[in-house]
This record gives sequence, C-alpha cells and structure tokens, in this order.
Amino acid sequence: MQIDVDHVAKLARLGLSDEEKKLFAKQLSDILEFANSLKKIKTDDIPPTTQAIPMKNVFREDQVITCNNIEDILANGPEVESHMFRVPKIME
Repeated sequence: MQIDVDHVAKLARLGLSDEEKKLFAKQLSDILEFANSLKKIKTDDIPPTTQAIPMKNVFREDQVITCNNIEDILANGPEVESHMFRVPKIME
C-alpha cells in the first residue's frame, strides 16, 4: 500500500512526510477493504438503476408571450443599443 501512496503522491506532485504516507496508506487500505466488503452484498434480484428515486421529465408546450417590460429587462445589462444588449466583439 505504501508503494501506491508514493505513486499517487508523485503523480499529484505532493511532498508527503513519512507520517502522512502512513496515514494515507491506512486510509486507502480502509477504503479498499470497505469496497471489497460491498462485493458480499447479494444484488442478484435488484435491477440496475440510474436514479435512487423514479424521475420523469415534465414538458410543457412552448408559448409565445408578449413582453411588456423590455426596459426592465434591458436594465439588467451593462450596455444597451437599439433595444438589445450590447456585448464586446469576440470575432473579427
């Protein structure tokens, strides 16, 4: 486990003391031991899922509405020109 900690520390360019290496080696060992214990759980009768709770998309019809507060909306922008937001040019 010490070799793994040294390798990861080198990849991450971390300078670890010997005490830190021992601590991280113990923590990594504990994590891997817990992950291995999960293999013992019987999941044969449980279907694969992507969400913990059922979800569904809620769609609505798009509706065109008249906007009567254009000035209020444009007040949120830093610069306005001809009833539009003016932004810096980014392309030639």
